[in-house]
Amino acid sequence: MLSVRDLRKSYPQVVAVERVSFEVRRREVAGLLGPNGAGKTTTINMILGLLSPTAGCIRIAGIDLARERARALGQANFSAVYASLPGNLSVRQNLMFFGLVYAIPRLAERVRELLAEFDLEHLQDAKCGVLSSGEQTRVALAKAVLNRPQLLLLDEPTASLDPSAAQTFRSRIRRLATEGDCGILWTSHNMYEVEAVCDRVLFLSHGRILLEGDPRRLPSEHGAPTLEELFIRLAREPLDESLERAP
Repeated sequence: MLSVRDLRKSYPQVVAVERVSFEVRRREVAGLLGPNGAGKTTTINMILGLLSPTAGCIRIAGIDLARERARALGQANFSAVYASLPGNLSVRQNLMFFGLVYAIPRLAERVRELLAEFDLEHLQDAKCGVLSSGEQTRVALAKAVLNRPQLLLLDEPTASLDPSAAQTFRSRIRRLATEGDCGILWTSHNMYEVEAVCDRVLFLSHGRILLEGDPRRLPSEHGAPTLEELFIRLAREPLDESLERAP
């Protein structure tokens, strides 16, 4: 669902992303991990078409983002705790608005389906700005699947949720991955969450992918007791070329 090849983003004083290549497969949740400043948000912004790569190629559902931007992005959607929906619009109005942006056929019917699926029917006339964080996250996820995306990008989606709401959200994402046809790229600093949700993870450091593999096996493969310990080790150590993932 997503193919990233030799992605690079440089600025006059710094290289933010260097030679990043990876894929997200259908019905897979792939975790993009790394400390603040590792290049995760820059990578996601390039996938979303918000930043232009200095070099490299991005394909969404087989469509070259650089050549067919609108068509490629029509196959994707996004949700993040910092990308809140317009608070002065009701739940239903938000879904209708974004449905028009994506030119969803039979939009009213699709909105009714999502209101039922995400337990939002009783909140459909409430303004999003007065909802709890858990309710806002449910609305944001409903918006993110409006267009039945082939690629779903989730950037720290549970950061503001309590443990119960976060567990419910994770269950929904796993169900989307196993029952739907999309691939999911997930970023999180919660290693428990990553182990519970992700089929595969990629560790990003200094703009490069250092490690890739099953989050439940990677720690023992690299001499760490837990995924969190492995994360801390990679975040604190300077870039070691010997650790880089083989191309």
